[in-house]
Amino acid sequence: MFDIVSRIATVMVSIVESRVRLAVIELEEEKANIFQLLLMVGITLILTAFGLMSLLVVLFWAIDPAYRLTAIATTTGVLLLLAVILGAMTLAKAKRSTLLSLTRKQLDVDRALLEKDDEQ
Repeated sequence: MFDIVSRIATVMVSIVESRVRLAVIELEEEKANIFQLLLMVGITLILTAFGLMSLLVVLFWAIDPAYRLTAIATTTGVLLLLAVILGAMTLAKAKRSTLLSLTRKQLDVDRALLEKDDEQ
């Protein structure tokens, strides 16, 4: 009897250990990916902002002074609308998280196996 309980405990500990290792590996990969993405997005945003500012300065400088205020207001409205649309798309993508997806799938498999064992 003690031999069976000991073997079951050993198997359970090894299962938990493998799941924890899987979770740790996935978290480390996600952390590296997120850091790279944030760095790339930050650099892209800075360069894009400088490029747009330079382009807008040249554009507004070339426009007739009588229409300059209208051009500035229109450009501001378009840029703000694009920022809102892009922000909504970013939030939608952030909600579709894949964090620890493999670990969650494996835990579901383990739960199904345990429930099947309990029924028998």
